[in-house]
Formats: sequence, C-alpha cells, structure tokens
Amino acid sequence: MSFHTNHRLLVAVAFFGYLFLTVVIAIAPAYDIQKTPPLPGTAPRSPEAERGRELYLAEGCGFCHTQFLRDLPMDRRYGRPAVAEDYAREDPPLLGTQRTGPDLSNVAARQPSDIWHLIHLYAPRAVVPGSVMPGYPWYFELVDEAEADADVVPVPEGFAPEGRAVVATREARDLVAYLLSLRQPELAP
Repeated sequence: MSFHTNHRLLVAVAFFGYLFLTVVIAIAPAYDIQKTPPLPGTAPRSPEAERGRELYLAEGCGFCHTQFLRDLPMDRRYGRPAVAEDYAREDPPLLGTQRTGPDLSNVAARQPSDIWHLIHLYAPRAVVPGSVMPGYPWYFELVDEAEADADVVPVPEGFAPEGRAVVATREARDLVAYLLSLRQPELAP
C-alpha cells in the first residue's frame, strides 16, 4: 500500500506536520519573546497609569492611535523605531490598528504637560485646531465653584462652559498618567 492511499498515515503525517509547524512558527517564538527583558531605564507603570491603560483600552483609543513606530521617514517625527524590548512590560502590547491620530509610543517626550493632555481630553480642538478626536467630557466635572484642592483644568475661553469650572476626575488623571508613561528610553549605541 502506498502513502497516498493509506488514509491513516496521510492524516497522521498531516497532523504531526501541522503540530510541528505550529510549534516552530508560532509557539516557540511567542515563548521566546516573553523572556525579553525591558530596556534599561524603564520602570514599571504606577497604579494610576495602569488604571489609565485600562481606560485607554475601554475607550478604544488604539483604533486611532498606534504605539508602534516603524523605521520609516514618516515615523521619525514621533520617535525612534520600536524594538522588541519596548513591549517587555506590555500585556498585551497595544500596537494599534491605524493611525488616524499621531503615534503615542513616545508622546510623553513630545508633550510632557499634564495640563495639555487634560485640555486635549476635554476639548481636543482647543489645543489642536484640526483634530478629529472626540472630546471625553465625561471624565470631567463642571462645577460653579471649585474646591481649593480640585484639579481645575484651564480650558481656553470659547471651549469652557460660561461661568463654570472644569475639574478633572480621577479617571481623567489616570488616563493622563498612562499617556505620560509612554516614553521611549534611549537605546545604547
């Protein structure tokens, strides 16, 4: 009996061939990448930034913003090209699906102001006139008079409600903490 007429042998070879290729192509590289150490100079995220990352996921920010810089001239304005070590502490890595907005891999180096990020979350066109990003006003409270310890956001005139103060909630602060944790460390030469 030949190989092509022995159905049990044919199915067994196909199955074990598939299993071998799955291990070699998918499982072994995935296991190996899990052992990648983080780059020197990186620290674990704070609890606030971790909560902010959860909000980033829940709001679907990755649908418009990538966190993966390619070695292309068009990406150089955002930072250096990504390396595997950039994602050592990411579970799962938030690479994004498209780039409607700018890449956020290194946003903390490009825009280190927490006030800028808070204004941008509340009224994106107040700081970037051509922005297509929606505002996230539910992360803010509008009050007639802010308490002394409140995180009042200095929203520019024309974007803030008349006679009311915009106060950042804990969620807004957490989301900004996450954005400010997105900083690429320098690579050793």
